[in-house]
Amino acid sequence: MKLFLLADQIQSDWITKVFPVLRYVLFGIVVACAIVIIISILLQTNSSSDAGNVITGSQESYYSQNKGSTRDGKLKILTIVMASVIAFCALLYFISEIINKTVA
Repeated sequence: MKLFLLADQIQSDWITKVFPVLRYVLFGIVVACAIVIIISILLQTNSSSDAGNVITGSQESYYSQNKGSTRDGKLKILTIVMASVIAFCALLYFISEIINKTVA
């Protein structure tokens, strides 16, 4: 019985020491990704000129078919990846908060 209590104490000591640091690291990652998203959005060109093609029915050009390999396409992909990283880190942050409160 004492062995199980000792294992529980070691586990909760580990969680109470590591999780606050983990939350700071996750928060730092979220802030860094947010800065990268802001910069990548500001570097993208305005794509409102493509909206007129819906009304006129013009065909897609070679450039519009290969947008993913251009600078704007790479910036768009970077924005999507950074937003996904933010969502994942925010989820981990709140899960670690819940685990830390249940153990402590």
